[in-house]
Amino acid sequence: MRKLVTLLAALCVAAQSHAQFTLIKASRLLDPRTGNVLSPAAVLIENNKISKIGVQVDAPADAKTIDLGGATLLPGLIDSHTHLLINPTIPAEPEIKSRFNGAFVPGLLLAIVESPSKRVLLGAQLAREDLESGFTTVRNLGHSGIDGDAALRDAINAGRIPGPRILASGRKLAQQSKNGYVQSLNPAVADAILQQEFLQVGSVDQARHAVQDNIFYNVDVIKVAIEDDISPAEMSAIVEEAHRQQLRVAVHAVSAGSIQTAIDAGVDSIEHGNEVTDEQLKMMRDKGIFLDLTPTSYGGRFTKIFEASIVMSPAYRAARAASDDRARQRYDNLVHRVLKSGVKFAAGSDMGWFYPGKTRGQATASVFPPLHDAGMPALDIIRAITTNAAEMLGWQDRVGAIEPGKFADLVAVAGDPIADISELERIRFVMKDGQVVRNDLAAH
Repeated sequence: MRKLVTLLAALCVAAQSHAQFTLIKASRLLDPRTGNVLSPAAVLIENNKISKIGVQVDAPADAKTIDLGGATLLPGLIDSHTHLLINPTIPAEPEIKSRFNGAFVPGLLLAIVESPSKRVLLGAQLAREDLESGFTTVRNLGHSGIDGDAALRDAINAGRIPGPRILASGRKLAQQSKNGYVQSLNPAVADAILQQEFLQVGSVDQARHAVQDNIFYNVDVIKVAIEDDISPAEMSAIVEEAHRQQLRVAVHAVSAGSIQTAIDAGVDSIEHGNEVTDEQLKMMRDKGIFLDLTPTSYGGRFTKIFEASIVMSPAYRAARAASDDRARQRYDNLVHRVLKSGVKFAAGSDMGWFYPGKTRGQATASVFPPLHDAGMPALDIIRAITTNAAEMLGWQDRVGAIEPGKFADLVAVAGDPIADISELERIRFVMKDGQVVRNDLAAH
């Protein structure tokens, strides 16, 4: 027994001697949970975990030091709603007007019917670009083929390619006969096409089997799309089956009716939720259901993508401008009611578009600062993509804060993101898992 104790002690000392330490120094460190700022700040990282935090910390003599000067440190950012394996370009105006969901469907169909290998390689590019813009964790909620996001996740985790931590959902569960994404396909090929992207929910048994089919590909979360078409019994079966497998359920729900179905079934998060009522917000608050805000088109953002992509007729441009104005007023109201309600909320980009002149990461980062224009305080925006998002994902013990024991996922900006939330669009330093991804602030 004494020899065994001696051996274990020796192994422990050997492990410590091989540990890699990195000391990061910065002018400020923002804790989103409390809003407190540590200044100056030092973070000691041991291998891939945060070890110590303070105004100054004791570090081993061989620790590598990274001095970020006057920068502000933040936890690595989390995009809780993205689509890394799709990147459609906006088609010409006549194409948009000629079919249902015309801005999105042509690109979606091409992504489905072209090579899955091509698609996952696109995902590898977009994942890297997200990471370079500071998104160290993302939740991919569909539009990735049968298992594209799971395969991408595994490749990143194995160190074969760079990218953020990914929670993969596999195929979306949807009511295929009334699918809100694609309509009027050739019946000879419709099922074969849709089965590559969606799992059909047409009965309680089918709902349970759909969850099991995704579990076969080792997904991390179940994504369901409701368009007032999935029955309460079907939705409840999905939640029951997913929770039995310790998987959370994220539900695309926009209308009040679909939101109610999701609430009654006890889902974990409601994505978008644009038409949620005050009473539903109260029910969500009481049940601990998260609202995942997706301000993807707020402030005429889609119109900006259109302007950078296609030539628009004066009439179409005017129609979009009027629509953007109405949408802005509705979203301002939504944000106000969400903040007042006390419901738990996070924010996701819902990025699944090519934005000319921007990388995917830059396009993703541009989604969140406009929430300030909608009335959300800067600190709440930062919480929505760090601490709140981590809790919604069930990963609050791993990411979302700069705290001892959590993964060493950190970002830094040159200025003060509380004073200027647009600093989030100018991430200057990124570390994931204790490894520097980019450093535009100082020499190593």
